Amino acid sequence: EREQGITIDVAYRYFATPRRTFILADTPGHVQYTRNMVTGASTADLAVVLVDARKGVIEQSRRHASIAALLGTPHVVLAINKMDLVDWSEAVFDAIALDFAETASRLGLPEFTAIPLSALKGDNVVDRSESMPWYEGRTLLDHLETLEVASSHDYEHLRFPVQYVILASGEGGGHHDERRYAGQVAGGVVRPGDEVIVLPGGQRTEVTAVHAADDAWLDQAFPPQSVSLALADDIDVGRGDMVVSADPAAVAPVVTQELTATICWMHERPLAVGSRYALKHTTRSARAVVTEVLDRLDLDDLERLPADGINLNEIGQIALRTTVPVVVDPYARNKVTGRFILVDEATNATAGAGMILE
Repeated sequence: EREQGITIDVAYRYFATPRRTFILADTPGHVQYTRNMVTGASTADLAVVLVDARKGVIEQSRRHASIAALLGTPHVVLAINKMDLVDWSEAVFDAIALDFAETASRLGLPEFTAIPLSALKGDNVVDRSESMPWYEGRTLLDHLETLEVASSHDYEHLRFPVQYVILASGEGGGHHDERRYAGQVAGGVVRPGDEVIVLPGGQRTEVTAVHAADDAWLDQAFPPQSVSLALADDIDVGRGDMVVSADPAAVAPVVTQELTATICWMHERPLAVGSRYALKHTTRSARAVVTEVLDRLDLDDLERLPADGINLNEIGQIALRTTVPVVVDPYARNKVTGRFILVDEATNATAGAGMILE
């Protein structure tokens, strides 16, 4: 990788300071490896977009920013490196930050923080630089340590995709087997006594108990806890079903067979209308057919272009129809119930990663 001057795979590094522990995912910048960049960014709290002060905001910087925006990365740092090679110029720094601000506003990126750096001797990386007295903000590490990282979990709307049905022997030595439904809470808070609906079937029931993995009784569970629920009624619930709140005021997910989504394409064979794939969404599997290719995002100038297909490492918007109903939210509301992958059934390779728009 060093010989070719590019990062190919995502490299993970772990480090800790007295204030915080970090996982750093070094993702490739090259257009050929957009899919690796998506993989790294999909779980990130913060994206550091690294820019060479001599070159400013280039196509690669815009691509990185657009992927961070698409994946809903809540925080962005614009790290303007190699300031030593532009004579520590405040004017160069300001011009690059202004240029990036225009890109960020077009993409709908949340606010970003621009920091001038020179990694050669660590200026503004850990310690404040004496060469840039005009910069009064925090150093990169100080910013990363003190930033308030808002959770990306949705604590408002109950979403509990059932992963597995457990038959537990009855309480108090009775003969009655108790059914429990295991899974990871994907949204909201669930408590014993809650009225719930099981989708896609629509059966109403009540949660009688919430158990942790060690069988301990819990007063409540929230994302991303893995728990099992006991329900009051003996209803047909299986893997792929979703338990949601029965409260009429709660925002319900959509039970649908028609999806519109942004897709990042990861397969050598282009995505085209009529292509069929296996779709995996939370714990539910379905087959899906592409009914329409709506557009392709030109990452050079951030324009949406008409397209009849989407090629490897391209990002676009598509419409899909699934063979069975899926229970979904827009990705902007819930990242877990708003995302899916498409799998090539012939090779079992992940062909695309999707973020549901509606």
